Amino acid sequence: MNGGPMPLPKGVVALVGRAAEPGFDAWHRNIVRLAGCTNPVHLVGGATVFDTTTGEALLSYDSDLYGGRLLTACGNRRASVCPTCSRLYRADTYQLIRAGLVGGKGVTEEIGGHPRVFATLTAPGFGPVHTRRERDGRVRACRPRKVGEGCPHGAPLGCHIRHAQDDPRLGEPLCPRCYDYAGAVLWQARAGELWHRFALELRRELARRAGLSRSEFGEVARLSYAKVAEYQRRGLIHFHAVIRLDGPEGPESAPPGWTTTHLLADAVRAAVGPVRLVGPGSEVVGRRILRFGAQVDVRPIAAFGAGERLTSAAVAGYIAKYATKGAEAAGAVDGRIRHATDLVMLPVRDHPLRMIGTCWWLGGLPSFEPLRLREWAHMLGYGGHFSSKSRRYSTTLTALRQVRAEHRAEQQRTALGLGARSTVTVGRWRYAGRGYSPEAALIAASVREGGGRDGA
Repeated sequence: MNGGPMPLPKGVVALVGRAAEPGFDAWHRNIVRLAGCTNPVHLVGGATVFDTTTGEALLSYDSDLYGGRLLTACGNRRASVCPTCSRLYRADTYQLIRAGLVGGKGVTEEIGGHPRVFATLTAPGFGPVHTRRERDGRVRACRPRKVGEGCPHGAPLGCHIRHAQDDPRLGEPLCPRCYDYAGAVLWQARAGELWHRFALELRRELARRAGLSRSEFGEVARLSYAKVAEYQRRGLIHFHAVIRLDGPEGPESAPPGWTTTHLLADAVRAAVGPVRLVGPGSEVVGRRILRFGAQVDVRPIAAFGAGERLTSAAVAGYIAKYATKGAEAAGAVDGRIRHATDLVMLPVRDHPLRMIGTCWWLGGLPSFEPLRLREWAHMLGYGGHFSSKSRRYSTTLTALRQVRAEHRAEQQRTALGLGARSTVTVGRWRYAGRGYSPEAALIAASVREGGGRDGA
């Protein structure tokens, strides 16, 4: 056994060498200020700060100031890709949702008195899957059936296992050959359109209950919402949404007196059922009528907690959490699949692999080309927005980011001694790659382990 010292990792050796070079402090600050972003973008170029009143150039700098390249955060929303940037996206989403419930960020506080509910719309069933059932605090058998009952392929119709929460079989079909994978993928691909039709039907339903036409309803009330898509274990999404009724001018105007939370909740339940969409078909897989599942959960939202009431903060936190998740939560992969041969090496379970394979198969048929199923195979067919809102729900992510940018610009002016002078920065930057060198990756990892810094 060799008794000599263990060799240092390559990254450590490179970091020690880098620390001895000129400009190490600037290089180090360039990485630390990203708060541990996992895949930063590299920019090369320069910028000049001008006084907007006189046109005088006050300051010029280039990427040499940052150790040769300016690093900017990747901005990816998914926690599985970049935990640092996803935390920021989650915080912004929380503020956006909360502002539409209690006010703030440019939204009047009177919004807290408008009717609003938290609704969950699910996917229909495409075949029995393993599930975890609880009743009265006890875990029940998955799918109790008589012993010996089987499907046409010989698989048992029942499952008497009491699944643990981390059981990998949860969401898996009892019989993959019976499961309608083509139907599941087609539903997934059109789920966004189903939501759009639901929103139209909800407006019609509210107008009917008020004895108004849809145009007359629009003159006295406005429907606003914010929603997020969450993957279930079976690989299909369901929508969580805050749905709110305002006056005709939006959040600033009070809704009519006949609008109540109870009326809104009943209208949501009634509007889901009639929503139908004829899916594309072919001689191979036929044509399907797409709809939402029978399970619809609608609960009123309270400004503050009282027993079992759902609070605004809880709803905002719930939606913000799922805004940073993707298909990887259902066992799929992060990146797009470029070639059919890639399917052989995917590190996924059988069920998501079959959904991915179905996307690839259907995506190659002329009837389904408009759905771009191969492009969205890594998302199990879903190519819609994960979080979206109606125009007048509240503030926007763009507005929140602009406020943050202005705050940082003000900090920069102060640091440069420019005081209250009005300035504008004109930059000339070009893309020069992304990621970290081995030594930079060590610095970024240490920042992540330390928790980064707020607002990065």
